[in-house]
Amino acid sequence: MAVVWPFLLAAGSYLLLRWVIWGPGGGSAATASQHAFWVGIMGWLASSLQPAGNAGILYASPDSQPLISTAAIVPALAWPILGSLAVHAIGQVSYPGPRLPRRQADLEVRRVRDFLPRPLAWTVLAVFAGAALQIGWMATLPGYDPVPYSSRPDPAAGFVPYGGDGRVPGIELASYLGPALLVLVVGTWLVLVLITGRRRLEALDSVENNLLRTIAMNRLLRTVATIASGLAAIAGNHAARPDPSFIAGGWVNAAGAVNLAVLLAMWWWAPPKLPAVQADGDVRDRRGPSAAFHPATRLSVSLGAASGLAAFVPALAAPFIPGALAGHPALVVALAAASVLLVTAAGELLIQRNYGTSEAPRGWPRQPVSPAMLTTGIAALAILAAAVIVTSSVQADLGILPSWSPTLWACGAVVLVAVLPAGAAKARKGISTAVAGLDAALRAITVHRVVRTLAACFTAQAGVLLLAAGPEIRRALELEPAPWAWVWDAAPFTGALLCAAGIVIAVIPVRSFARSTGSARTPAKEPAT
Repeated sequence: MAVVWPFLLAAGSYLLLRWVIWGPGGGSAATASQHAFWVGIMGWLASSLQPAGNAGILYASPDSQPLISTAAIVPALAWPILGSLAVHAIGQVSYPGPRLPRRQADLEVRRVRDFLPRPLAWTVLAVFAGAALQIGWMATLPGYDPVPYSSRPDPAAGFVPYGGDGRVPGIELASYLGPALLVLVVGTWLVLVLITGRRRLEALDSVENNLLRTIAMNRLLRTVATIASGLAAIAGNHAARPDPSFIAGGWVNAAGAVNLAVLLAMWWWAPPKLPAVQADGDVRDRRGPSAAFHPATRLSVSLGAASGLAAFVPALAAPFIPGALAGHPALVVALAAASVLLVTAAGELLIQRNYGTSEAPRGWPRQPVSPAMLTTGIAALAILAAAVIVTSSVQADLGILPSWSPTLWACGAVVLVAVLPAGAAKARKGISTAVAGLDAALRAITVHRVVRTLAACFTAQAGVLLLAAGPEIRRALELEPAPWAWVWDAAPFTGALLCAAGIVIAVIPVRSFARSTGSARTPAKEPAT
C-alpha cells in the first residue's frame, strides 16, 4: 500500500486538475486562473510537517512513542515535501494540449529568471539559507537522555524540580533534515524549469501565458518557503530543549515563531491576476442590467468570505467550551459546520430584510443543486455511514468503549441547523429586480452552500472518527490479533485524507448562477470558502 497510495493520490490530483482546466471554456483566462488556484490549494494541503514536529525528541513518559527511527521520520518528511512538489508538477502537465488545426509557433527562448517574481524569490532564498543555518547549528548540539520528573534538595531553594524530555544527538536529526532540505531545493528548481517550459495555452496570448507562469511560480515559492521554515522549526524544537538532568524549566522555540511569521507572510503575498480575469470583475455589461452588480448579489458573495471566517470561530472558542478539546473532536467539526450554516441563514434573512418585497414573485431554481455537488453529498454521507458501521462493529467485537456515538449526535445536530438556511431560502420573499432569474439564482447559491457544508462536514466527521478510534483499536488488536488487523494500520492516514477531502469540498466555489432566462446573466463567483 505504501507504493500504491502515491500513485492513487497523483492520479486523483491529475483528474481533478484536468476537470478544472479541460471543462467547458477550458484554457480560457478564467479556467486557467481557477486551475492555478486549485494547484495552490492542493499543494498547501499537502505541505504540512505537523506529524514530524517532535522528530528526534525522547519522551520522558514511557507510554509515548518517540519519532526517532528512519521508518518513522522519512515518511513524515517525504510526504509533505514530495507531495507538494508533485502537485505543482502535475498542475503543469495537466494543461490541455494544442487543439487548433494549426499550431501556433512559439520561438522565444524562455528562462526561469524571465518569469520569476524577484522579491518573492529573494525572500524564499533567505528562508532556505536560514533553514540551512538552523539545521547546521543543530547538528553541533549534543543529545540528552530523558529523565523522569522529580525533585532534589537544594540548600538555597529547598527542593529543585528536574527532569523532562531528552533528545537525540543533533547530527542524527540533521542527517534527515539536511537531505530533506536539499531535496526541497532541487525539486523546487526542477518544477520551476517545468513551469518555464510548459506548453502555451492557445486561448491566451504570449503576455498572458507568461503571466500565468509567474502566477504558478508565485504559488510554488510560497508553498516551499513554508516547508523550509517548517524544517527549521523542527530543528529549533530540538535545539531549544534543555538538559533535563539539571533543572525542569521552560523553553522557547524561536524558530517556530519565525515559521509562523513566514506562514503569515506567504499567505499575504498574493499572486498577480490575469488581465482578462481582472476585467471580468471591473467591467459592467453595457447590454443590460447585470446580476453581478445588484446589491443582493454583492451581499450573497460577501457571505462566502464571512462563512470562511465563521469556520474558524469554533477553533478559537474551543478552549472555553467544556469538553471541546478533551472530548471527541467531532464536536469541533460540528461547531465549525454549524457556524457556517448560521452565517448562511443570517445572509438569507438580511437579503429578505433589505431587498425582499411581497409584490415580487418568488423564483425557485429548476435545479437548486448541481449533479456534481449532489453526488458529492451522497458520497460523503455513504462514507460517513461506512465509517460508523465499521467502527461500531469492530469496537463491539473487541469490547472497546464505543466512540462513534458523538459523531452521530454531532452530525444530527448539524443537519438540524442546516434546516434553518434551507428553510430561509425557501420562505424568503422575492427580490424586485430587472434581472430575470436573479431571485432563483440567489436561492440556488444558498442551497449549494448548505449541501456543500453538509458534504464537507460528513467527510471530515468520518476522518476524525477514524483518527480518534484507530489508535485504540490497533492497541486492542495487538492483544487479540485478527486477520483484518492490517486494515487499521492505514486508519490514521485514511482519516487524515478524509479530513483533507472535507477541507477541499468546503472551498468548492459557487461557479455561476443557476440557469435562468435572463439575456444579461453574469457569472457570480465567490471567494474560495
